[in-house]
Amino acid sequence: MTRRHGCALLAALVAAVVAVSAAVHLLTGPGDGRPTTTVADGPAPHNSAAPASAGTWVGAWSAAPAGGEPGTETTGLAGRSVRNVIHTSVGGTSARITLSNLYGQEPLTLTHATLAVAGTADGAAARPGTMRRLTFGGAPTVVIPPGRQTVSDAVRLTVPRDADLLVTTYSPTASGPVTYHPRARQISYAADGDRTEDVAATAYTEQTPYWRYVTALDVMSNESDGTVVVLGDSLTDGLTSTVGADRRWTDVLAERLHTAIAAGRDVPRYSVVNEGISGNRVLTDGLGRPAENPSGLNRFARDALGRTNVKAVVVDLGVNDILHAPEPTTATEIVAGLRQLVAQAHARGLRVVGATLMPFGGHRGDSAAREAIRQSVNAEVRAGRVYDAYVDFDAALRDPAAPRRLRPAYDSGDHLHPSDAGYRRMAEAFDLGLLKGAARASL
Repeated sequence: MTRRHGCALLAALVAAVVAVSAAVHLLTGPGDGRPTTTVADGPAPHNSAAPASAGTWVGAWSAAPAGGEPGTETTGLAGRSVRNVIHTSVGGTSARITLSNLYGQEPLTLTHATLAVAGTADGAAARPGTMRRLTFGGAPTVVIPPGRQTVSDAVRLTVPRDADLLVTTYSPTASGPVTYHPRARQISYAADGDRTEDVAATAYTEQTPYWRYVTALDVMSNESDGTVVVLGDSLTDGLTSTVGADRRWTDVLAERLHTAIAAGRDVPRYSVVNEGISGNRVLTDGLGRPAENPSGLNRFARDALGRTNVKAVVVDLGVNDILHAPEPTTATEIVAGLRQLVAQAHARGLRVVGATLMPFGGHRGDSAAREAIRQSVNAEVRAGRVYDAYVDFDAALRDPAAPRRLRPAYDSGDHLHPSDAGYRRMAEAFDLGLLKGAARASL
């Protein structure tokens, strides 16, 4: 064999090895040898390797983590699949979710998570062809330390506006307590075993009124340029609205924005996400460490400023500071707390729209002293000394014949929370133009 022939043979052998290696790589894919577990240490950054798509990342749904679910302190939901039903305020072409272990005392190991469009309203069945397996840093399994959250990688999925989605997780190990949002006004589901990719609803025999683990859904959208975050209490949480009907006032606000945009009106192209917690106060935390039902001041950075592509914040807080503190909080203290929220938003260049406090005459906590505090807070709001702009929910829902009370048609019956008609009236009273413009220099 000549030197030239030997070199040629060697080159041919090298080429063959390269070709075989390339073929093996194509068969195994980029996940070959990749670790199966991603540890989520702290709030994960929004995925920067999202599928290429025209549009903007915005919030399509959210729910504030409010506490640890009773009865899950020891084992969490080990060996069970949790299927959360959530409702979108805007559509998109890709999606990602946020999962929280804020109230967990142990690392939360999730070995499987999926996202799908629901086959029917309020049901546990998925629309065929929409089931997507979620990954975290490219891995199917994620470990979320206590007190932390993580964001999934983005998946390509046509997400409809005003539709139900299914977020399903499975954990094989004990990891309680379960971080949850207790008053979802939406039925979700659970099943024994790993049924995360089940399209059918057969295994999901347990119903729950809670949202578990999941706290946000973001979409890549060409329908929206940013997110409006609504921070509030039970009046924003929609406590007395019809379960499964999406009749919170924030749902109606999202509907109104979409209709106005479609009609060509000059209003911001924003999605709406709900960060209400029933019983929430401006100034006072609940019990525990971390605090359950954390105050507006405590959670504002996470639940409002921390949402995706937030452009404006709406605040409807203060009633519980009047009604549920051991002694009524003064109007001066409440207003000072609200101004602190506004200052935090202004530091980010965000506009803040606030709400007057609605009547609670006839409610068990009503008194002349508490009514005087409510009136004082509302006077400060109307005078422009709290927010950049305000919506007058008090004027919109009070009874003209008895201004200390809700109009009967808007009263759920407890003289504090609205009926479905009352929640719709709140949204209708909201001037969409209030969301336009920049934050004021100072208040």
